[in-house]
Amino acid sequence: MINRKRRFILAALVIVALGVGAFYAIASYRMSLIPSMSFEEMLDYTTKNSESAIITVGIIESGETSTTVYGENASILPKEDFEYEIGSITKTFTSSLLCKAISENKVELSDSIHEYIELPQKGYYPDFRRLLTHTSGYKEYYLDWQMVTNFFRKTNAFYGISRDELNTKTGKISIEDKDYPFEYSSFGISVVGSALSEIYASDFITVMQDFIESDLKLENTWISDGKGNMNGYWNWMPDDAYIPAGAIVSTMDDMMKYMQLHMSEALPYLSLGHEIHARVHATTKQYEKLGIRIDAAGLGWMIDTENNIIWHNGGTDNFNSYMAFDKDKQIGVVILSNLAPDYRIPATVMGVKLIKTLQE
Repeated sequence: MINRKRRFILAALVIVALGVGAFYAIASYRMSLIPSMSFEEMLDYTTKNSESAIITVGIIESGETSTTVYGENASILPKEDFEYEIGSITKTFTSSLLCKAISENKVELSDSIHEYIELPQKGYYPDFRRLLTHTSGYKEYYLDWQMVTNFFRKTNAFYGISRDELNTKTGKISIEDKDYPFEYSSFGISVVGSALSEIYASDFITVMQDFIESDLKLENTWISDGKGNMNGYWNWMPDDAYIPAGAIVSTMDDMMKYMQLHMSEALPYLSLGHEIHARVHATTKQYEKLGIRIDAAGLGWMIDTENNIIWHNGGTDNFNSYMAFDKDKQIGVVILSNLAPDYRIPATVMGVKLIKTLQE
């Protein structure tokens, strides 16, 4: 009975905060039809007869930007003002901050985390490259009793797990000095966030918010405080360890600016994150059917080498999102949705279809 309950809780936790994860949601629809659907058909199916659906789509193409909001209640706010949780796209902000630290000679990509985080002495801890390419050997997360409590309270699965608890767990995990097979790890990115707090000698929220405002110059992007002009935001405590992996809220206007920064290399250090740092060959058969590829990993970014797409996605209980760009063709797509990742067709599937259509 205990093992059965544990498996049930683990399955429930897998559903949230994954970003790059299994698109289990699509099983409820006719899977075989999706690859042949156009972006417009996917969007229509996902928003049809839904009073709550508000999906904002942003496109950069040929130097022009466009933003369109879809949904029956989409007119309640100006199109750029809807405040969405972006879930695991937050990880690209964390990796971008590390790229800045590298450019400032505060850290090197090959540095081990134990050089920055106080951890028990032992043979090996992973370096930043392995953590940011999800080849460190760390799992997606490690079951914590706080997660169990959060599950039964129906709140953010990662709420209330402190940075000290994360560091303690890091000190207990034994892994080898090697590149492991790709395993998407919110835990690993959170460890990077813990190290960044030490590198910049401040708590992560302060460091990240300063980066967002001073470097990225985004005015409507912040670490979630559970508030916004939509419904269902996650709550976080100030010292929560998983904030670097999935706690940012933003608007389409800011996310378009953020994507433009990456595409234009206006901040040169961002380009380090777009380079191939690990060949991971993590495209599953289900991904391939849907046109989704993970051939390589940048620093915090997934790379589809076959189609020259750099991308990431995100999902929380009540939001899901997707960002992708082709730097050579200067084409980019952002989709922000206030729908749960398991609702009809996720932003990722729609976004892949859209960017490939624009590339043609």
